Amino acid sequence: MPEPLRRLIAAPVLACLLLAVPGSPGFAQSPVGQTTVTQTAAPAAAAAEKKGVFFPDTFTLENGLQVVVVTNQRVPVITHMIWYKVGAADETTGQSGIAHFLEHLMFKATDTLKPGEFSRIVARNGGRDNAFTSWDYTSYFQNVASDRLELVMRMEADRMANLRLTDDTVLPEREVILEERRQRTENEPGDKLSELVNAALFVHHPYGTPVIGWAAEMAQLTRDDANEFYHTWYAPNNAVLVIAGDVTVDQVRPLAEKYFGPIAARPVPARVRVQEPPYAAERRVILRDEDVRQPSLRRLYLAPSYNRGETKYAYPLQVLNEIVGGGATSRLYRSLVVDQKLASSAGTGYSPTAFDLSVFGAYVTPNPGVDMDKLETALVEQLDKVLRKGVTAEEVETAKIRLEREAIFARDSLRGPAYSFGAALTTGQTIQDVEEWPDRIAAVTAEQVNAAAQAILSQTNPVTGLLLPAPNRQASAAPAAPQKPASTPGTGETIR
Repeated sequence: MPEPLRRLIAAPVLACLLLAVPGSPGFAQSPVGQTTVTQTAAPAAAAAEKKGVFFPDTFTLENGLQVVVVTNQRVPVITHMIWYKVGAADETTGQSGIAHFLEHLMFKATDTLKPGEFSRIVARNGGRDNAFTSWDYTSYFQNVASDRLELVMRMEADRMANLRLTDDTVLPEREVILEERRQRTENEPGDKLSELVNAALFVHHPYGTPVIGWAAEMAQLTRDDANEFYHTWYAPNNAVLVIAGDVTVDQVRPLAEKYFGPIAARPVPARVRVQEPPYAAERRVILRDEDVRQPSLRRLYLAPSYNRGETKYAYPLQVLNEIVGGGATSRLYRSLVVDQKLASSAGTGYSPTAFDLSVFGAYVTPNPGVDMDKLETALVEQLDKVLRKGVTAEEVETAKIRLEREAIFARDSLRGPAYSFGAALTTGQTIQDVEEWPDRIAAVTAEQVNAAAQAILSQTNPVTGLLLPAPNRQASAAPAAPQKPASTPGTGETIR
């Protein structure tokens, strides 16, 4: 997953959260054959005086393709990303995994490229490429020298319009994704628990279906299924092109018009999804596996995103996340790891960048020999303490400073800006939302953080997940590596 801008300014590749914020796309349509600049970056000399994060240039092609350019001339390299506004949560019931399957198949043949030739050409030109799928979007990227921009734009536009699938390429790749599921989920107890916990939290909503899909349904996917998904969702008016690095908007615009401009727009279905009904009961998922050497505990709560639920809490929850579980100075870490010495790692995770509801979660990994009931009690005590006593104004100000600094550091990254705008614009947010993120975090008050904590942590129906060794196997006595928080909507991704 991409390097994080952390808690959302963070989203959440990737595992991994990066900057994105709420709203709806605000790009104007232009006359036929022309493009319209809808937001222009400040000159470099004035960037320090103008409020914002990345100061992008943006325009929209006549066919609806949104283009964002972030100039960063530190090194002669670019990150080129095409984002499609479709993910695993948009799949037809019974075809789970088709979004990720198509991601794999996009590296097969077009009218001008042989299967696998796309990546070979990128590699021969000194670059690297890959792709990832989440519940809410699918993205393809190349990191190349800036003088190879035209090459990757030509090839990316080609496969947007001219993918050619045959059973000779599709059926072997279906076996590849099934093996990927076996290796990454079925043979990994921690990932297996994440899948089960997610399914318990989202019983009706498609976020409860794994991005990679359920094995029985994956095994039935066909070339016709992939073609239908491709022709339904992969259109310029359902995509965002983001280019960051040693490039200017004046260089990008003619190339975008040349290669992407001729691709016709097509009608794209509305992203209508079922909503999760209320559940009154707390749920527990306990997985015992003989491969478990390090037990773990997690507790997840449904939470608002920038787009759904009580959206007023999206920014305060990011500050709460930083205070309660945002690192070695957080409440959970200090209490459970440093003071009580019950855990080797502890923290929280939250990403409001999701098309639908999101998740606020806490996780703990015990020290050797620590009873899991005792550990869970200690975790719940700390969360209850937040409810009873709240957080202080001093904690809020300190957390805001740390988060705002993340925005400053993010300017040094090439992939970070591309990821941030892509995740934002594919989940119903705007460039203005991304650029104003520091100001919106700065405006959060202690009262708002405490109100958000009450709204989330007082829920009586969280999902608790326990990963335990099988009865005939003792937990490892070796210190555990810090546990990665479970993927949540808006951050969970499957990398090709």
